[in-house]
Amino acid sequence: MQEQIKTLFTESIQAQIAAGEVLPSALESGAISIAQALINGNKLLCCGASSCHMLSDHFAGLLVNHYETERPCLPAISLSAHAMNLSSTASGTKARDIYARQIRALGEQGDLLLVLAINGNEKSIISAVEAALTKDMTVIALVGDDGGELAGLLNASDVEIRIPAKRPSRILESHLVNLHCLSELIDMTLFPQGEE
Repeated sequence: MQEQIKTLFTESIQAQIAAGEVLPSALESGAISIAQALINGNKLLCCGASSCHMLSDHFAGLLVNHYETERPCLPAISLSAHAMNLSSTASGTKARDIYARQIRALGEQGDLLLVLAINGNEKSIISAVEAALTKDMTVIALVGDDGGELAGLLNASDVEIRIPAKRPSRILESHLVNLHCLSELIDMTLFPQGEE
């Protein structure tokens, strides 16, 4: 059993090293897009496929509160994944539209949508991105595997942060590291600190 534990740690480390080699440009673009939207007075909406939703909550919380350094609050909302939190008229809404309806209600031109997916074929995420695109919102997509259907929806102004992994657990781990990286880059951009 201990050998299996060591193997799991090694696999996770190797996945992070691979991501570190291919993602710096995409992460920089994502951070700049978010910072610019916030400077322009827009907000960030976040949502995640079922296995990623807690990461959506976490990222929005980091922006509203702070990452590692105290700073002013930033406007970010993690969309609700619970049908009971939607209005009674939406109670019959299919699971695939759970985020799309909220984006249509809350999203505005110039806002950003950050989505977290495992393989890019999650119907609720596809529907969310389609809704954001109709609102002229920029999309930042964190996804793994080959990007799935999600990759085909993105245009030149959107940012795809694609984890070079297929295993869901490695993708989730990378999503967390990438969200922390984005948080630090956003803070560095909006609230630069003097040399320490």
